[in-house]
This record gives sequence, C-alpha cells and structure tokens, in this order.
Amino acid sequence: MKQITEVEKNRASEWFLSLRNDIVSAFEELEQSHFKGPFSELGAGKFEVNETKREDKLGVDAGGGLMSVMRNGRIFEKVGVNVSTVYGNLNKAAQQSMAERLGIPEMREDPKFWASGISLVAHVRNPNCPAVHMNTRMFWTPYAWWFGGGSDLNPCIEFEEDTLHFHSTLRSYLNKHDPELYPKLKKWADEYFFIPHRKRARGVGGIFMDDRNTGDWEADFNLTKDIGKAFLPAYLPLLEKRMVNEFNERDKDIQLEHRGLYAEYNLVYDRGTKFGLATGHDANAVLMSLPPFAKWY
Repeated sequence: MKQITEVEKNRASEWFLSLRNDIVSAFEELEQSHFKGPFSELGAGKFEVNETKREDKLGVDAGGGLMSVMRNGRIFEKVGVNVSTVYGNLNKAAQQSMAERLGIPEMREDPKFWASGISLVAHVRNPNCPAVHMNTRMFWTPYAWWFGGGSDLNPCIEFEEDTLHFHSTLRSYLNKHDPELYPKLKKWADEYFFIPHRKRARGVGGIFMDDRNTGDWEADFNLTKDIGKAFLPAYLPLLEKRMVNEFNERDKDIQLEHRGLYAEYNLVYDRGTKFGLATGHDANAVLMSLPPFAKWY
C-alpha cells in the first residue's frame, strides 16, 4: 500500500479548495443572472467568508479552514460551502470507533490524524428548487488513509426528470472509473441517508462512499475528484429550470416541513456533524448545514 506523504495531503487539500472556489463562483454568478420569476426583484446574494480555527484541548493550533455562507439571496435562502484541513489527536471514543469500523486495531495505539475536505449544503428560496448536499474528504492516520463523500438531492416537491438528471450525471462521472460503482454508491447513499425514526429517506438519494482505500491512492483521489466535478453539472441545471416557477403558500409549508427532516437527520445521525463537534471544530461551521427556517407539527 502506498505510504502517504505531505505531498499527497497537500494535493488533496488544494483540490478541495479549488472545488470550493469553482462552486462559490458559480453560485454567485447564478445569483447575479437576469431572470423573471419569484424573488427576482431582490438583490443578488454574495458569500460572506470567514476563517475557521480548530484548537486542541491545550489550546494548540490544530488547523482550520474557510466558512463561506450566503444568506437571503434571490435564489439561495442559505447556502454554505466549507473547506477545512485539521489535524491533531483523536479522542479515545473516535479512535475506538474507527479502529472497529476499519478493522485496524493498531489505530487504538496512536491518536494522530489529519483530515481535509469540502462540505456544502444549499437551501433554496423557491420550493420548486431542490435542496442539496455534497461533501468529499480525505482522512489519514499513521495506520490508514481513506477517502469519502458524495452528494444527494433533497427536493420538497419532486420532479421525476430532475431526479433522473441528477442521478444520470453522477453515473456518467462514476462510469469513467468503473460501471459497477454507481449502483454500489447509490445503494450506500439510500441506506446512509435514511431516517429510521421517520421510516423514510430524507430525499431522492444520490451517491455516497466512505473508507475508500483500494491501495491505489492516485485512483481513489481521481474518483473523489470526479465526485466533486459532477456536482455543478448535476445540480445547476435544476436551479436554472425551477427558480422561475411560481408557487403557493402550501408549497412553502411543504418546504419548511421537509427542512425539518433535514435538520433531524443532521443532528441525530450524520457522522460528519458528530465528528466535527466531538473533535473541537468551529461549531458554526459544523452546523452550517442547518436550514434558516423549518417547521414541525
């Protein structure tokens, strides 16, 4: 198995930052586009960018990143695109969990880790436009390295052709690596983004992987990059098509109720949320995924 050096770590973190820059630019460009429809009279939204910091229990610098959030745009009610590179020591619970999940008992002996990634969640004003989530990441310890992530679509009003476009785009990027990847990662997403206490999925699925280590770092990195590259062509056309659609008060209620599902999943089940809070990362960045408004009955 290839030993990972600072070179590979830097390549990964630079890629996540580059992907972040492309997405932020594309979303701001869409906000500034000329369209006639709901909210077109509002001012175009822009991202507010803040540095995030992580400190270990002794107050020592342990990395950080950029939190980019747009609020109250014409199209995006709230969208966050975060990148981070963090390092330090895992707590005992995290060590134990990873050692068991990966089947590498040696991980209990050394708490050092390094992780880098991008995380995105978009909540859109128009209920005809789907919410979306995307993240990709690389994780390293002295005993193992792996990639993970994916993207999934979360419409409150479902359009079959939108779901088909999203999934077919993801499939086309994965097929460049292996035609068997899409069905495998789709099934993984269907299982991962299921809400047990509601007995339903939080959306119409997508792709997801974790603990990806085939022994070929370059191949796994290229796959991870293509999962990120697929995001804009899979998602932007859906916004461009639906942001002009009219809607009524009931549609907005359906959207707020669906956002409640999203909040429940992220707070109760999402592994990334749990990891970020448990390891001392900036809480605002970790909880960026929560919608600005939601409704429960």
